[in-house]
Amino acid sequence: MIEDTPSKKPIVVIALVTAVCLLGNEMLFIVLPIYWEFFGLNSLWQVGILLSANRIIRIPLNSLVGFCYQRTSKRKGLMIAVILAVISTFSYGVLKGFWLLLFARCIWGISWSFFRLGGYLTIISCSDSKTRGQYVGLYNGLWGLGTLFGMLLGGFFSDLIGIQTVTTLFSVMGACSLPFIVKHVPNTKTIEVRKNFDKKNTLVIWKDKRVVSAFITGLVVAFAVYGVFTSTFSKIVEFHIDQKMVILGFSIGAASLTGIFQAIRTGWEPFLAPYLGKCSDLKWGRIPILILGLLTASLCFAVFPLDLSVGLFIGMILLFQLTSTLLITMSDTIAADLTESQSHVTIIALYTLFSDVGAALGPLISFIIMDEFGVKWSYWLTSFIILPLGIYWIICFKKEQPKRIYMSG
Repeated sequence: MIEDTPSKKPIVVIALVTAVCLLGNEMLFIVLPIYWEFFGLNSLWQVGILLSANRIIRIPLNSLVGFCYQRTSKRKGLMIAVILAVISTFSYGVLKGFWLLLFARCIWGISWSFFRLGGYLTIISCSDSKTRGQYVGLYNGLWGLGTLFGMLLGGFFSDLIGIQTVTTLFSVMGACSLPFIVKHVPNTKTIEVRKNFDKKNTLVIWKDKRVVSAFITGLVVAFAVYGVFTSTFSKIVEFHIDQKMVILGFSIGAASLTGIFQAIRTGWEPFLAPYLGKCSDLKWGRIPILILGLLTASLCFAVFPLDLSVGLFIGMILLFQLTSTLLITMSDTIAADLTESQSHVTIIALYTLFSDVGAALGPLISFIIMDEFGVKWSYWLTSFIILPLGIYWIICFKKEQPKRIYMSG
């Protein structure tokens, strides 16, 4: 059953533990494309598969992880996540060869599924409609620190003290986070799931337009943000800035600029995401903010490939980084809201499944289009995909307005 005195402390603990366990995965995005020979790889296509394998493995396993959370406590599920993360992070430094590393990446994919689902279930049990948006933003912002420090510290210390030393250090840090899970995450099962859900109600989920809309929104947002933009960011930067920029006397190339922009976003998320979530809780509501984010994202993807000045392009990048924080927070919160009337585990497991499909399809589709038609059409297609979703939510919002006015009167 839900805890009697909900507190955001378990959310903070889970988010920070997730950030620590994320360090090795994010470091790999920096060092693997550069030092792929150190890992015993033979070609760059193996790098692409290894970096996407953790997402692909989550697609068939999300439902299984949800099944596990229906029968065990959040504490045990998160302990499994930490243990698997420690194993995978340590393996990056000692295993050589494509197939062994592929196995390690799959282990991390399973770990992330346990982290993600456990984190969402904790948010649901510790929040209500007046705090859920804020807590979702807080959770996403804090675990995002793992991306920031994993890329910055992982890349720097790999050059300084060696990859194996860094992965060992990160795995030890992950292991040290286990006591925090034991101390701060309640050892309770999600009993309310069994109360609200049975086999006869399985089809009800797919007949509920709100649920399907949330799933599709999660897929499109993950496709655009985690899939297309993240995987092609350096390419679009290189497209506009084909030579090194000199800032404060330092010569900075496209790769460095990409890292700086990503660091800016992950740096502001712990503060901005909870604020945006709180605004959706108390002031504006979720749908208007989501609509604003979708329309802005569609505009950004349409404008990115145009002939822009460097200053305008950087401004558009920062605008999209802000928009992506908004989109992820609103998309996750809308899905969490649905658990008030549906099965907690089932809804969140399916939502993360759709998100993982979008994140996995993004790089695949965008790179295929880039090979055939160039980076411009990859971004224009993404803009075209986002825009109808924004229009759909506008229609939904207009339909809901009369009901709100009637209830408030």
